[in-house]
Amino acid sequence: MRSTHLYYGIFAAMLPVQLIQSLEGVKGFDKESFLRVHASGSQVTSVRLNPSKHVSGEWSMLNEEAVPWCEHGRYLKERPFFTHDPLLHGGAYYVQEASSMFLWTVLHQTVGNATQGLKVLDLCAAPGGKSTLLASYFTGGLLVSNEVIKSRASILVENLNKWGSDHVIVTNNDPKDFAALQNYFDVIIVDAPCSGSGLFRRDAEAINEWSEDNVALCCQRQQRILADVFPALKKDGILIYATCSYSAAEDENIGDFMCKTFEVESLPLKLHDDWNIVETISKHKSYGYRFYPDKVKGEGFFIAAFRKTDGVERSLKAATVLQVSKTEQAFTQAWLTKSPLFLFRQAENIIALPEVWKYDLAILQKQLYLRKAGVTVGALKGKDLVPDHELALSLLINANINVTGVNKETALSYLKRKDFRLENAPKGWNLLRYCGISIGWVKVLHNRINNYYPVNWRILKD
Repeated sequence: MRSTHLYYGIFAAMLPVQLIQSLEGVKGFDKESFLRVHASGSQVTSVRLNPSKHVSGEWSMLNEEAVPWCEHGRYLKERPFFTHDPLLHGGAYYVQEASSMFLWTVLHQTVGNATQGLKVLDLCAAPGGKSTLLASYFTGGLLVSNEVIKSRASILVENLNKWGSDHVIVTNNDPKDFAALQNYFDVIIVDAPCSGSGLFRRDAEAINEWSEDNVALCCQRQQRILADVFPALKKDGILIYATCSYSAAEDENIGDFMCKTFEVESLPLKLHDDWNIVETISKHKSYGYRFYPDKVKGEGFFIAAFRKTDGVERSLKAATVLQVSKTEQAFTQAWLTKSPLFLFRQAENIIALPEVWKYDLAILQKQLYLRKAGVTVGALKGKDLVPDHELALSLLINANINVTGVNKETALSYLKRKDFRLENAPKGWNLLRYCGISIGWVKVLHNRINNYYPVNWRILKD
């Protein structure tokens, strides 16, 4: 008992005194309980299943405890070594913090289920947790996932490729670049860069990086980001703001900033009592929702939703994106499903995007720097097409493509780009699947197997 109290005292001493003092008057904050849960050393592991990819056979994750505010969320009893699970690499699920999955409920209550044709922007998207959730929610919409930092944009592209959706465009722009797209988006998500106090339990190093000066700096940055992107939201569009900070300066005060600065309506949400999420109402009647780790099964989180009440529809002009020739389309189509797709070329690559979004592609291409659009089908090599890894992980694969099922040992050898054998695999291109989930391409030749798994994605740990 004494050692427990000692550990509690040491960890409590590590937490910034200024943060604890600033939270004393914030609704829902219980100092003793808050310090106790941080000192406990407990960890919560959660994943969100991909509703568009179905694992064959028995899959234990399906039967794990559900995250109550997201139908595809699951709590795991213990944290597995995710790196050695081929299902993760195939996009069957995403490892996401449970509190942030509350976005699913926010969308359900503010946007509703009529999502066909909606245009959605995830402004601060890396590494991709919220973007993969948005891709699953807006299956009939267009998702633009943006990340300003180049290296983080690469991680975002990788995670969205694994998720497999074709209605996604990834951009690498500063928030101010979106001002040119006035009244364009129906929904904007701003999961803003913040001081990170909500992650103290999961990442002790974040404690050392926290300071009151950093909170003030983040608050200024958050206001600038919102001011830069707000013109891109349509009238009656929904803006959802979130942080992983406990500080009122980055949470409720930003809600006040929204209400003072823009023509918006703050949107209240309906909560279940047993969720233990704390609703706050700021000075300017802005509703916010706080997640405390001593009250919910998740980490620290804040979220608020607003409806824009002004704005005028504006048409945007753009050049036409050149689509592939009829000949190229004919042999490319053999790899694809028959859904209406717009096929266009970028250098030697052929890319597929839902037909309905081809003009929006041209608009976005004119205004922004695009890192990814739709699904790269493959590269043209003479009269042949070398299928791309994006196609392997996508939902666009033609049912007539050669498929070879593999066990876990073989799947891991493939993902590590080590030697392996395939029994009874036909010659030519084969799509490898593990438990029904596609993991990538091989080409079976007379005396060897060529592994086409991306070198920079390979598993390095044994």
